[in-house]
Order: sequence, then C-alpha cells, then structure tokens
Amino acid sequence: MQTKFRSEGFVRLLNAFVPLLAVLPLHAQFVTTKGPDFVAPNGQVLQLKGTNLGNWMVPEGYMWHLKGPQSPREIEALTEALLGPEKAEAFWREYRDRYVTEADIVYLAKCGFNSLRVPLHYKFFVDEKGEGFRLLDRVVAWSRKAGLYLVLDLHCAPGGQTGTNIDDSNGYPWLFESVSAQQQLLVVWRNLARHYRDEPSILGYDLLNEPIPHFPALAKYNAALEPLLRRVVAEVRAVDPHHIVFLTGAQWDTNFKVLGAPFAENLAYTFHKYWMPPKQESIQEYLDFRDRHHVPIWIGETGENQDEWIASFRKLLEEQHVGWAFWPYKKMDSTSCIVQFPRPTGWEAILAYSNLATGTGQAEKATAARPSQSEIEATFANLLKQVGLSSCKANPGYLQALGLTVPPVPGSAPADGSATSR
Repeated sequence: MQTKFRSEGFVRLLNAFVPLLAVLPLHAQFVTTKGPDFVAPNGQVLQLKGTNLGNWMVPEGYMWHLKGPQSPREIEALTEALLGPEKAEAFWREYRDRYVTEADIVYLAKCGFNSLRVPLHYKFFVDEKGEGFRLLDRVVAWSRKAGLYLVLDLHCAPGGQTGTNIDDSNGYPWLFESVSAQQQLLVVWRNLARHYRDEPSILGYDLLNEPIPHFPALAKYNAALEPLLRRVVAEVRAVDPHHIVFLTGAQWDTNFKVLGAPFAENLAYTFHKYWMPPKQESIQEYLDFRDRHHVPIWIGETGENQDEWIASFRKLLEEQHVGWAFWPYKKMDSTSCIVQFPRPTGWEAILAYSNLATGTGQAEKATAARPSQSEIEATFANLLKQVGLSSCKANPGYLQALGLTVPPVPGSAPADGSATSR
C-alpha cells in the first residue's frame, strides 16, 4: 500500500512537471552566442562551415553567363520578353521549385557542411501566405532532417540597400531615404521572425546584405545604417527572443568602423571578403572588433576564386576561429562553386539576344534577332532540367579546398573539371 502511494505520488509529480519540460527545452534548442563563440544546444562551440544558396530566390546574371541583364528584375524582364507573361511566370515558379530540393540539402550535408546561408528577396515575404514561406518552409524541414543550420539573409531589401544588381533595386539605395521602404523592411522581418520564432534549425537572421557600396557619393548613408539596424532588431525581438541576429557594416559588409558597441543580447557580426590576399591582415580589423566587444564574427560570403586561394583562406579562417559560408552552392558551367550545371541547349542564342540594346526604341532590331519561339521555349525547358541536382556535377577541387568530402552527385556523370573557372 505504501509502495502504491509512493508510485502514485511520483506519477502526479511527473505529470505536473511534464508541461514544464515542453517549455524549458525550447530555449535550450537554439544556437546562441557566448562571448566570441557560437554555442550549439549541446553546449559545444560551433564552428560554422557553410555555403550560400545563391541564384535561387535571387538570380544573378553572371551565374547565367549573361553580360546584359544582371538583377532579378532585369533577368525576369528578359524571360518575359522571350516567353511571354504567362509562360515566364510558370518558368520562374518551376525554377524555384527545382533549383533547391531535398536532394540538394542531403547532398550538402553529405559533403560535410553544417550550415547554409539562404539569400532572400523581400517580395516573397511581404505576405505570410506568399510563395516565399512555402519554399523556405520546405528547406527548413529538409535542413532540420539533414542536421543543417540555416541563416536567413535578406539579400534584397525594399527600396534597395545598395542601388546595384544584388539588391534588385532601381539603381539607388532608396531604403535609406524612403519611409515606406523602411516600414516594409520592418514588416518583412516581423513576418520572418514570427513565422520561424520556434524553429531551432534556423541559427539566425542576417538583417541586411552588403549595405551601401563603396561609391563616394553614398558614404553619406553610413551614419544611417546602425540606427536602421537597431529598428529592425527591435522589431525582430518583439516577436522572437530566441534567434541570433547578425549585424554588418557598410561598403559591402566590410566597414565595421560605422558600428558601435553591441546594443542587444545574442548579437553576432558578419563581414564579406573577396579577391584579397588570404592573409591575416586582410581580416585583422574584424578580429579586433571581436576581441574589443567580445562577440562572435562570421564571414557570410567569400569565394569566387581559384581552389588554391579557397584552401588558403579557409585554413586562415579556421585558425582564427572564424566560421564561414563560401559563395555559392551552384552555378552554370563553373568550377568556383560546389556543383555546376551545364549550359542548356540553345543558350548561346539567348546570350546573344540578351546583349542587344534594350528599350522599345530597339523593338524592331530585337524582334529580328529573336530565336524562333520553339527554340526559345525548348532552351528554357532544358534550363529547368539542367538546374536539377541530377544534371549537375561536383567540383572536387573546390570541395577539397574547403576541407570537405566529395560524395557522388545522385544520378549525374562524374565531374571532370572541364568547365570555366567562373
């Protein structure tokens, strides 16, 4: 009888404690910052090894070997001119469905990556029922299953934070002038933070990709950057207390002199570096910032270089305990990425057409230079086939330079390294 009483008492105590277990582990499931480190839920310091899912939601002309159209809107205008409105819209929907699939995520995990940076276009996240959340939810689920962490990167902000192709703007960083663009920026980040606040596979939020170019005329916006970032952090924290928030400096994520001391908990800082000597002096100012403020730093983009450079810089970053995400995962006909996909049949005719002068004043010449409609449609249909992982081949030298393995690409021919270097 006494044993039964004790057993019943234990059960009642356990039943009272179970609801607490459902709450307490949630906070313990997230990657957090501790001094200069990222700390995994198991308490271990996390060395980030990642790549970027560039050219997916944010296509870039150079990754398609285009010399004319470069920004998403320019590339979309080209496809609409060639395919027509309905077929172009259908093309882009299928492109986004095919470019990143579960097979891609599984492959990246097999390579040895533990994290991915996901460039986002704000237009997909203005509405919480929009296409962006459908696409991103899938990647989140696949990454959780594969054991990969995600950093959400707002590559294209409302109004544009650079005025160049990478933010899909109209040619000027109107974000820093436009009240409505800034308000929409807050809406987008509130939507993202509210939607993913309880998702532990998301490591954090990279608030604004590469703001304010090095152009002298735009230096006047340097002083406006951190106040805007403070507003976004407040908006995120109002709905999501869990995730790390990444801040950056001006001039393409390189100038940390515009930043003050950390102003909130669970902050980290990201910088980008390309095409410089892979030596410590190239990153010393970021190491100094980390040591001065006792915060983690992370290089969210680097790469686009020869394998030897990739290997040297990666080793330097690891020696200095700096996590990395090399750019990008996948490109057309190139060895400076994880996997490459072939140029579609008929692509040279598309490239030739894309190099023509644009505008309605050139309509007669452009119409005369068009490939036939059947050729156009066949080429874009082939592009959709080529971007799938089974049509890709790995770049062994690039993966080995990152210190990773080279698993076979499912369903593809072995890589032979015969593509161009960029």
